[in-house]
Amino acid sequence: MSRIAIIGGHGKVALHLSRILTGQGHEVSSMIRNPDHAADVRDAGATPVLADVETATAGELADQLRGHEAVVWSAGAGGGNPERTYAVDRDAAIRSMDAAAAAGVQRYIMVSYLGAGKDHGVPEDNSFFPYAEAKAAADEYLKSTSLDWTILGPGALTLEPATGKIQAGPGTPGGQVSREDVAMVAAEVLAVPSTTGKVIEFINGSTPISQAVRDV
Repeated sequence: MSRIAIIGGHGKVALHLSRILTGQGHEVSSMIRNPDHAADVRDAGATPVLADVETATAGELADQLRGHEAVVWSAGAGGGNPERTYAVDRDAAIRSMDAAAAAGVQRYIMVSYLGAGKDHGVPEDNSFFPYAEAKAAADEYLKSTSLDWTILGPGALTLEPATGKIQAGPGTPGGQVSREDVAMVAAEVLAVPSTTGKVIEFINGSTPISQAVRDV
């Protein structure tokens, strides 16, 4: 059994991931900002931890992460406000990486998106631009750390039930993937050390997740 921390614990991917990991016997701490979400987190099997990552310092986050074996970043500002997008998806994400390092939590999984990076190609007048810029900065910072990182790049997220199958790897075309399948990929990645140092882009496809993750 491992102790795993999820940042952004009330998100749909995070709740699915909590159910999967606790079902495997792991202990999950889910960091949430809104105490009203604690019951949903408990229902998913995780332990709610109240922490506002937007305002928490790296030291405060390190205190919450200490004693865990891995951390999964699944938080996001949700768009709409560029200033908050940069504050959460870039700045808070980077602080969480520093916090993980300070707390001795070596394994770090970042939930990003398919096509993320400095060459994302999103025009500045597009409302998605701040998010693309924020994720590019966070992902690049993560790659520069000494953490055992893996970056997940799922396609457009859907609410469809999991299929358990994806298409993954370099050259993955744009497409959709269910949030539950994203959670299944994250759980698989946590169990496969050879995914360290890799960016895994994926959409729903025809290859079982366990095989696709090991083949990337």
